[in-house]
Amino acid sequence: MDLQNIVEDQGETLTTTSMNDSTLDHPLNSTSGSLNDICYELSSLQDLACRGSWRSILDKVARARTQSLLSKPHEHLIYLAYNTIALAKLRRFSDAIAELDTLENGIDNVIYSYENYPQHYPNQHGSMAPFALRWLYAELPSRVGNRQETIDRFYTLLHFVREKTKTKTNTNKDSSGMSDDIWRKREGLVINSIISHHLSHKEFVVCLDLIKDLISRDSTPGSRAVLISKLGYVQMQLGDLEGAKTSFGMVEEIVTEEKVEIELKNLVNRNKAMMFMVGKDYVSAVREYQECIDRDDSDVVAINNKALCLMYLRDLSDSIKVLESALERVPTAALNETFVVNLCSMYELAYVNHSDIKKTLSNWIARVAPDDFDTSATRV
Repeated sequence: MDLQNIVEDQGETLTTTSMNDSTLDHPLNSTSGSLNDICYELSSLQDLACRGSWRSILDKVARARTQSLLSKPHEHLIYLAYNTIALAKLRRFSDAIAELDTLENGIDNVIYSYENYPQHYPNQHGSMAPFALRWLYAELPSRVGNRQETIDRFYTLLHFVREKTKTKTNTNKDSSGMSDDIWRKREGLVINSIISHHLSHKEFVVCLDLIKDLISRDSTPGSRAVLISKLGYVQMQLGDLEGAKTSFGMVEEIVTEEKVEIELKNLVNRNKAMMFMVGKDYVSAVREYQECIDRDDSDVVAINNKALCLMYLRDLSDSIKVLESALERVPTAALNETFVVNLCSMYELAYVNHSDIKKTLSNWIARVAPDDFDTSATRV
């Protein structure tokens, strides 16, 4: 397994985080109101998304549309966003694209602006389209083989977001009432999406420039530590081990100087472990990963990579125990395709009757996994 497969996940692309941001687009959103004040049964949709019940979301959206339960224009857009996300999570990418295509003349059509419905949104201006729809419009072409279209759309979206940050008023809000902080977060989301696509095609130099640009814009210690770590991972893949070592040293300095949460302390240990792995010092890497697990027994990156190191040390029995224990102890965190693929690979190496063992695992996954889990990971 190469370095690309054992470094930290750069971030699952299709998540409910986008939807959390998108609800802020609506003028009724406030800290004192509930999700259902924003949109019909929005809290139920959000709960289903958090539980990975994507088929239930499709059923709920279909029922709301059939029974005409959505009374305001923005509600139709929010339900369309959830429906598109659900289709994408279920890997029905062509259907998700078709869903987006139902937007008449594109997402920036005037019919999707608050001004077009003064009876519903008095004194409100700008687009009511959830930001998640803009992100999905950029991401989905790559899922049907059109990677260049996705790259082009993400750079267009980045320009759109940066224009929004420039038009904020003296109250740090733009014309639609959105705070500058939210648009900055969205800028980071879009840039990280672009980085992810360039990384997948080993376009490392572009990634370095984008990450350095993000670092120069972010003064928050925690965010800088994460970004500089990403910089170090890219440097490693370019073969610049000294550069990576310097970057990881900067991360350790930030974490040492600041009062930080456990996740950032674990980041330092995982960085050290990665350098040990590159040098094939798997014993030292196991020690660093174990320190992470001692702090946080749900750190699945540390758990997975510790198991890989044990496998490289030809200790298959303990590597399997590490992964199995995590699945029993923290199934919600540990149940992902990479984790399961690694465990099944170890079964194949360790046991003659691995087919029966994998079938047992597959049956358990079928009972507890979210709808979007790829069951082919068990290789049964």
